[in-house]
Amino acid sequence: MANPAFIFPGQGSQFVGMARDFYENYDLAKERFEEANHILGFDLARLCFEGPEKELARTDYTQPAIFVHSCIVNELLLQAGYSPIMAAGHSLGEYSALAATGVFSFEQGLKLVKLRGRLMHGAGAVIKGTMAAIIGLDYQVVHNICQAASHKALVDLANFNSPQQIVISGTIEGVQMAMAMAKEKGAKRAIQLNVSGAFHSPLMKPILNDFVQELNRIKFSNPQVPVYTNVTGQATLDAEEIKLFLEKQLLSPVLWTETIRHMTMFGAETFVEVGPGRVLCGLLRKIDRQIKVTAVGTVREFEQMMESI
Repeated sequence: MANPAFIFPGQGSQFVGMARDFYENYDLAKERFEEANHILGFDLARLCFEGPEKELARTDYTQPAIFVHSCIVNELLLQAGYSPIMAAGHSLGEYSALAATGVFSFEQGLKLVKLRGRLMHGAGAVIKGTMAAIIGLDYQVVHNICQAASHKALVDLANFNSPQQIVISGTIEGVQMAMAMAKEKGAKRAIQLNVSGAFHSPLMKPILNDFVQELNRIKFSNPQVPVYTNVTGQATLDAEEIKLFLEKQLLSPVLWTETIRHMTMFGAETFVEVGPGRVLCGLLRKIDRQIKVTAVGTVREFEQMMESI
């Protein structure tokens, strides 16, 4: 498989039973879950394998679960001699991408993700916010809708997932108003997402200081391969720049479409979604039908990839 780029999923990719097959088949997975249980202070393995689904979907549990699953798959791919020429991750997935490229260790990354999930969950409880996916309208139309709705309640662009799928984020009133306006403008669908807060929006400002304090405690290393960041959609090899972008990422939109276009422009011929689910595979096909993308989130998928190599 020529010139692979690794991409790492974010929230929404979790499912009950995730990573159980890796745990049962690979000692590395057992070790990582034991480490995670110790760092997190709860039984992540039980939650991933048995649920309940509602608990697993909680931001403060979902984020560590996806991070650990993604890191296990990445390490197994690397052990098998399969490494990327570049990497990126969607929202939370950016932390998996940074651990995968050596910016920080598994332990450091998990501690950051634990805090990020806890703070985001807490912010959602204090300031009631939500998010919605607008499907079938282009960026400029959705941007204009958000601006119009913002005269009454806060709502802004949050994720540019594909040319036809843009996620908005803000207060419940602002998001619902923008959803109604989007339907009037001819959106195919406007779907309120099952999230506990207005992520990637100014409503995350109250948690910024606590998060930045933790960020500054960790020594970042330069990544071993270019990492394409959510905030710019561009590549970086600079540790300090990455730290700054993680800070901005809490409040800024995820420029995923731009990220993928830049990765293909700079030589990515094949993409591997590393971690649970196939959400990013779907988005990449909507960005460019010619893109070759495969998911590796189960033992079966991992073994199939090893056979194909």
